[in-house]
Amino acid sequence: MRTGVTANLLATDPSSAAKTVAAPFGQALVAAAEREPRIVGLTADLGKYTDMHVFAQRFPQRFFQIGMAEQNLVGIAAGLARAGWIPFASTYCVFATRRAYDFIAIGCALGQANVKIIAGLPGLTTGYGGTHQGIEDLALMRSIPNLVVIDPCDATEIAQVIPMIAAYRGPVYMRLLRGQAPVTLDPASYRFELGKAKLLRDGADAAIISAGLMTGRALDTAQQLAEDGIHAAVLHVSTLKPFDREAVLALARRVKKIVTAENHVVTGGLAGAVADTVADAGISIRLKRVGIPDCFCESGSLPCLQQRYGLDTENIVLAAKRLVES
Repeated sequence: MRTGVTANLLATDPSSAAKTVAAPFGQALVAAAEREPRIVGLTADLGKYTDMHVFAQRFPQRFFQIGMAEQNLVGIAAGLARAGWIPFASTYCVFATRRAYDFIAIGCALGQANVKIIAGLPGLTTGYGGTHQGIEDLALMRSIPNLVVIDPCDATEIAQVIPMIAAYRGPVYMRLLRGQAPVTLDPASYRFELGKAKLLRDGADAAIISAGLMTGRALDTAQQLAEDGIHAAVLHVSTLKPFDREAVLALARRVKKIVTAENHVVTGGLAGAVADTVADAGISIRLKRVGIPDCFCESGSLPCLQQRYGLDTENIVLAAKRLVES
């Protein structure tokens, strides 16, 4: 049993968002399953801790508890997909990516099995140390052909992503903000589009390209910078693969000082995708990467860890100001 471990993993991301939504993934999956009877849910002993329990309570006959066997979780999901089901398989991202990587690559991506992998506790959203902090998952998943990779910003985006990937035919890896997820984006005006980045705020002095929960901090950064007379654009990249090269290039052609902000190591994730894109296009920019440095992170409280490893708003503000002043 993982009870002793998961009791220490219940912290949600500390966010400046005043509003939160409980279990947006579970709620959205139930809503999608009401319309689509082929949707099934699976987990590897972590239903309560990935919000899959909401689906399990509503559809007990369509829920499968695989136990602490992540390779089996992905393998069974791939088999169900071959039989015509639409499986959503949930676990922590460290277990999905580190333990079941070959099963995702071969069982799902090679044959384009219609499997949706939902990965909880991405990056620094838990204080339980290097064994449970999924800090390199985007780099691993981006390198697999045929696999869609999504890092949603908040509860609003999660609610919109789930029905879209349920309708999409092919393997998907989605990071999960579980429990009380912040609301950063306005559900009345924001619309998620698979493979499309969204310019949430415009500005000509600097640009912040962000993904996942870092977009909330990027927007806070832009507001703080505006108070100092610095106008920063914020481009939210929720789909890491396929990557919206056109949106990044359009921004890079007119704003030459760019900060990338990601809840992930600075190697192989969003920063790498941005750098590759502008280099391939021959565009010259100044780039500052905000993310987890090349190390395993320690255990501790989330505010302390995020400040220590430079993921807080203050560090993004500092990075942007240094670029502007340089």
